[in-house]
Amino acid sequence: VQLVESGGGLVQPGGSQRLSCAASGFRFSAYYMAWFRQAPGKEREGVAAVCNGGPATYYAASVKGRFTASQDKDRNTLSLQMNSLKPEDTAMYYCAAGYPASTIMSVIQNLRTIRSRDFDFWGQGTQVTVS
Repeated sequence: VQLVESGGGLVQPGGSQRLSCAASGFRFSAYYMAWFRQAPGKEREGVAAVCNGGPATYYAASVKGRFTASQDKDRNTLSLQMNSLKPEDTAMYYCAAGYPASTIMSVIQNLRTIRSRDFDFWGQGTQVTVS
């Protein structure tokens, strides 16, 4: 199993960045895919989640309206389009895959969040710095 993120870098406040995650080694369409981020000294935070090529079912309140997560089942890729970036968006961004999707969907519906512990596979992360 491999998740490889790309697209991070330095961007000015108000700018845009697009992250990609290439997945291999598992049945991509059966897993819930998500983006998490972690800033220095802070806990890992769920950013967005999407399943089976549909629209994202979860966005953190801090990114709603600015970030868009999408999944391309044909190419086994997960993307995160980030617009109107703010310095507080600076973090390491991770791609993650979780199974079964029903558990993650239930957490989203009942707790309005996504939890790191529900995701089985993780990428190495890509740094986004807004400055």
